[in-house]
Amino acid sequence: MRPYEIATIFNVSLNEDEVKAFVDRITDMIKDKGGTTGQIDTWGRKQFAYEINHQTEGIYVFIEFSADPSLVAEVDRMLGLSDVVIRHRIVKQPENKTLQTAIKAKKTTAKAKS
Repeated sequence: MRPYEIATIFNVSLNEDEVKAFVDRITDMIKDKGGTTGQIDTWGRKQFAYEINHQTEGIYVFIEFSADPSLVAEVDRMLGLSDVVIRHRIVKQPENKTLQTAIKAKKTTAKAKS
């Protein structure tokens, strides 16, 4: 299994419960197909730099998960067919992401002490 991150922009016509329900649907699909989910980061409503599909803002949600590449294709298809998703991107993360995060934290702590 490889680590991935999904960046998703939802339509602003959705309320918090509807966004949470859709995110739960994505994570349930990943878990049912043998993947594991990690951190879910909701940024909320943000203004776009330019208009997308006649809309000027969206709800941003990021989901970390690990899965086989075949599952990633299914998730990509599901997000692409959804009417509530304005844009999405699935990015493969480095295998040692936790190691990189630990190194950054250590450097930040060292700079703070100096």
